[in-house]
Amino acid sequence: MRPLAEFAFEARARVRTVLTDIDDTLTTDGVITAQAYWALERLQRAGIRVIPVTGRPAGWCDHIARMWPVDAVVGENGAFYFRYDRGKRRMLRRFVNGDAERATNRVRMAAVRDRILAEVPGCAVSADQEYRQADLAIDFCEDVDALPQLSVDRIVRLMEQAGMTAKASSIHVNGWFGGYDKLSTTAWLFSQEFGERLDHVKPNVVFVGDSPNDVPMFEFFPNAVGVENVRRFTDALTAYPSYVTPSPCGAGFAELAEALLSATGISGTDNTRPG
Repeated sequence: MRPLAEFAFEARARVRTVLTDIDDTLTTDGVITAQAYWALERLQRAGIRVIPVTGRPAGWCDHIARMWPVDAVVGENGAFYFRYDRGKRRMLRRFVNGDAERATNRVRMAAVRDRILAEVPGCAVSADQEYRQADLAIDFCEDVDALPQLSVDRIVRLMEQAGMTAKASSIHVNGWFGGYDKLSTTAWLFSQEFGERLDHVKPNVVFVGDSPNDVPMFEFFPNAVGVENVRRFTDALTAYPSYVTPSPCGAGFAELAEALLSATGISGTDNTRPG
């Protein structure tokens, strides 16, 4: 993992899309700072697509697609993508699995949930679970006291034993039935909405993240970036981002945005700021 300063000017100038995780990548201590949110808007104003790719739920993603300065959102670790057409005031929602399959899977996930809660003391169902369509989120440090890594690993194993795909983020273990992930649904989004093959345009894409559930993206994108706090997961990652920002969380995201904007000729912290 090289310092962000080694991300070559020519490579930065080619970037046309920024894909970003949310928790502990855009957020800092659970909050999206003005600095990070302004970085999103500056990127979009510069003509760079901005697409959050997150484990957060469908209910949140409807809001994100509708109200944030973004071009689409991939949610629940790849269960769907949403895209809001502001001109037509219409939300496009595309799920990998159909309504009936998702309903059946939610019944199956309830049994897994009950087993995890019984066997892993201190964990809890994520506070945003009721807004989810396709996955089970178990909280191990967001609204509960932080659990040891052995407990997090136990949650992952219990999900996998039930036939689920399980991924740990910086705050939750997410589990779902199906072979999709953040990368596969991002590729689907690019194909359906932009008419682009992700493997062809990946030199023009940056992904920025911070945790093990971002590994498919770190592995695929040659210009993947980790915010500085990715270093705490060094031993848990099986693939690494090419670059790391100097600062953690939202401040690191803003540093990446500035590096990209400087390569387009748009820089400075106050360019066309509203008000």
